[in-house]
Amino acid sequence: MALNKRTVKDLPLAGKRVLVRVDFNVPLKNGIIGDDTRIRAALPTIQYILSNGASAVLMSHLGRPKGVDPSQSLKPVAARLGELLGKPVKFAEDCVGPAAESQAASLQPGEVLLLENLRFHKEEEKNDPSFAKQLAALGELYVDDAFGSAHRAHASVEAVAHFLPAAAGFLMEKEINFLGRVLENPERPFIAILGGAKISDKLPVIQNLLPLADYLIIGGGMANTFFKAQGYEMGDSLVENDAIEQARELLACCSGKLMLPVDAVVADAFSNDARRETVTVGQIKPGWRILDIGPHTIIRFTDALRGARMIVWNGPMGVFEFSNFAAGTTEVAKAVANTSAITVIGGGDSVAAVEKAGVADKISHISTGGGASLEFLEGKTLPGVAVLPDAQ
Repeated sequence: MALNKRTVKDLPLAGKRVLVRVDFNVPLKNGIIGDDTRIRAALPTIQYILSNGASAVLMSHLGRPKGVDPSQSLKPVAARLGELLGKPVKFAEDCVGPAAESQAASLQPGEVLLLENLRFHKEEEKNDPSFAKQLAALGELYVDDAFGSAHRAHASVEAVAHFLPAAAGFLMEKEINFLGRVLENPERPFIAILGGAKISDKLPVIQNLLPLADYLIIGGGMANTFFKAQGYEMGDSLVENDAIEQARELLACCSGKLMLPVDAVVADAFSNDARRETVTVGQIKPGWRILDIGPHTIIRFTDALRGARMIVWNGPMGVFEFSNFAAGTTEVAKAVANTSAITVIGGGDSVAAVEKAGVADKISHISTGGGASLEFLEGKTLPGVAVLPDAQ
C-alpha cells in the first residue's frame, strides 16, 4: 500500500536512545488520571524499544496550557506509566535544555525518561525548527506513535523528524493501515456512518467517502439539514441554514447512496427530562426538536449494516449524553459490532459510544485520534504521517 511506512521494527535499536512522540493527553484533574487508555495504547511500542536493548525518551503534550501550568504537568503520567511498565520512569522537569539533555544522556538500555509537557513552550505549536533540534538532541532515533497529533504540524510531530532517522510506532502503524485501507482498498459492501451535530464539520468527509462507499448512513443533528433541504418542517431542531444548499446538491447527485433516518425521537426541550415522542420525519411540531433517530430507522440501519464487509463510523446518532436519547447510538454501536465486517471507529464520540454500549472489544480498530482520523478520512495529508519515510 502507498501508506506503508517504515516502522520501529526497521530501526537498529540496540544501544540507542530513542526519542518517542506519544499521546499522553489524558484527562487529568487534581493530579488524578481519569482514563489511562492512551498510556496503555503506547505500551507495545515502548516495551518493544526497551526489550531490544534501547532506552526511551518519551515526549507528549497535555491540554492547552498558556505557558507553564503545574496543573497540566505530565508528572502524574510518569507515575502511572511506571506502574504499567513495572519499572521506574524518570521524569524531566522540562522537555529541553541542559538538565533534560543530561538526564537523557545518562539513560541505560531498558530505562525510560518522560519529558515535561511540550506545550509549556510556545515553539512546539509553531513547529519551530530550533526547538525541534533541541528535542532531537535528546535521542539518536525518532519514533512517532502519536496518531492523535499527526494532523498537527508541531515541532515534536513534524520538524523533529527531519533531524533524526524516523519511523512509525506500532499504534501509528495500525492507524495508518486501518484508515488507509478504508480509503484505498475497502472490502465491499463498504458502508460509512456519519453522525454528529453539524454537516459543515463532516462535509469534506462526506465528499471524500461518497465515491468510495456503497452506502453512506447519516444520523445525528447533521441529518436535520438534509431534511430541511427536502422541505420538511424541523421545529426547533438544530439546522445549519448555511449548509442547506450543499445538502440539496448531495441529495440531487447521490440520493441512491445516502441513507437518512425515516423517523425520530423528538423532545419539547433540550433536556434529558423533556417530554418526548417518536414521529415520522416531516411531522415535527413547532417548539419540538429531534434528539435521536427512531425505532424504524434503527431497524433500517441495522438491516443495511448486516451484509457489510467494511464499516467506518464517526459521530453519534443523537444526543447520546442524555440517557433518554441514547438508544439510536447504542443500537447502531451494537449493530456495527455484531457484523462480520472489518469495523473502524473514527475517534471522537463514537469511541465513547461503543464503550458505553459494551462492544468495544468486538471492533476491529478504534482510532485514538478524533481530529486526525477525521482529516485522514477527508483525504488530507497529515504532516505527522507524511514526514515519516516509506518502508524500503
